[in-house]
Amino acid sequence: MADFRKLTETLSVAPQLLAGDADQLKMQGYRSVLCNRPDYEAVEQPTYKEIAGAIDALGITTEFQPVSNQAITDEDVDAFAAHVAQLEAPVLAYCRSGTRCTVLWALSEAGNRPIDEILNIASQAGYALDALRPRLEARELSAKK
Repeated sequence: MADFRKLTETLSVAPQLLAGDADQLKMQGYRSVLCNRPDYEAVEQPTYKEIAGAIDALGITTEFQPVSNQAITDEDVDAFAAHVAQLEAPVLAYCRSGTRCTVLWALSEAGNRPIDEILNIASQAGYALDALRPRLEARELSAKK
């Protein structure tokens, strides 16, 4: 059983999905899935196409936005926010562990929510993002300009 972790009423994150998780997605009411993990990041990892095929067959929309875990750019963050805004909710975003998706969400929320609230939501979902505070502050500052 996949580990879905709710960040907001419209967005949850999860570690790597498998094709067999499609039924669980459907039963829990997800309408869209956003994959942030590049294919072939690990040898044993299923490809986006394998997972999307099973999910799409159940009428759930899938979107592929591969993001490098090593260097998440502001463009990646903006694209993530646009996908989440455009996809039918509730949305489940996944990557290797769920952390990358949570970082993308947190950075996209800087300037919209207080930083402490963002970090608290991430922490409640099991993701410690305190080291991200300086980047959150920089994004918050640029959002105010």
